Amino acid sequence: MASTYAKHPSIILFAKTAFLLVIITSMQGCKGNKLTYNSNCDEGIAFKKVKFNELVTHIKTYDQQYVEVSGTYMESKEQSALYNDSLFTDHSNKHALWINFSQDCPLYLKGTRTGLFEPTNGEFVLVNNKEIKIRGKVDLHNTGHLGQYCAAIDRISLVEFK
Repeated sequence: MASTYAKHPSIILFAKTAFLLVIITSMQGCKGNKLTYNSNCDEGIAFKKVKFNELVTHIKTYDQQYVEVSGTYMESKEQSALYNDSLFTDHSNKHALWINFSQDCPLYLKGTRTGLFEPTNGEFVLVNNKEIKIRGKVDLHNTGHLGQYCAAIDRISLVEFK
């Protein structure tokens, strides 16, 4: 015997509508809300978009240049570095970039006064092992903690989590 609830058109319409709302909401979540933190440091400067391998391979060419590069950010005690996110490359520190965050260039969540290293909605943004896009100035003479990295990126003016 079939249920009378299943035969009622308004219940079927409600169930279909609820299902579609769940699907649409989950698809919007898949787009990924990018978190973007900006600083007004270096406004008006053109940043050269460069691939990670290109930057590390030709690091001397990019010294004192403003670049935009993507990679995987890793942090821990005495570590703040950007690594290539490709599985087929060297992931040693000598092929990574020291990321030199500075209080001189505070980064705020786009449209707010919430800083990158401040809690948002009561929680800190988890940045370790995340893919990010970053803008800053390459410094060949700063090789990070214990001189382990190929160069540093200073004057960070954008961090965007993918």
